[in-house]
Formats: sequence, C-alpha cells, structure tokens
Amino acid sequence: MLLQPDAALGDAVCAALRGQVEKLGLSIGDEPIWAEATFAETVDPFSQEINLIGTWRGKQRYGTVTIFPDGRIFAEYQVLLQHPTKEAFYVESVQVWGRPEKLRGDPVLAE
Repeated sequence: MLLQPDAALGDAVCAALRGQVEKLGLSIGDEPIWAEATFAETVDPFSQEINLIGTWRGKQRYGTVTIFPDGRIFAEYQVLLQHPTKEAFYVESVQVWGRPEKLRGDPVLAE
C-alpha cells in the first residue's frame, strides 16, 4: 500500500468531511487539507491487515482517515463549533465512511 494516497481520493474525503459540516449550516473553511495529512501503515490487531492511517494535527483541529486494504474509508475531523439549532449541543466532529465514490457521514454532537 502506498504511503502517499492518490490526490483524487484525498479530494473526495476532504470534500465529504466539509460537506457534513456544511449540511449543518456551519463552515470550517478549507480544512482539512489532504496534503497536510501525514500517513503511516498500521496492522489491524483483529484482521492482521495493513491499513493506512492519515492524521491531521498541528492546527486548530485534529482528524484522522483510515484507508482499508479493500478501498473502504473511515475519516473523522474535529469541528468544535456550537450547533446552529440545538443550544445545549456543540458539534464535536464529523465522520464519513464508505467507498470514495459514495461516502456517507454524520456529525458527532456533545452536550
């Protein structure tokens, strides 16, 4: 598995993460930026498969993306903004998962 994943894959993941934020009526600007992620291979303790983990850190927000050997993706990126309609909640992060051509996602809320 390559340690520098395809830029088109990165564009899809980053756009999906921003899209989940935008669905809420919020914005995190141009974050995350694929080129700013650092990647390392890890071995899944259960399946023994080698996954590629990307990490965004060092700015206001933190995030990770896991690229599984079969092409599936799981990514999470911090938002840390007040929920626009639920006063008692803030949006901790957003998550996306699936295959790059069809990523689904949800926000993670906290009280």
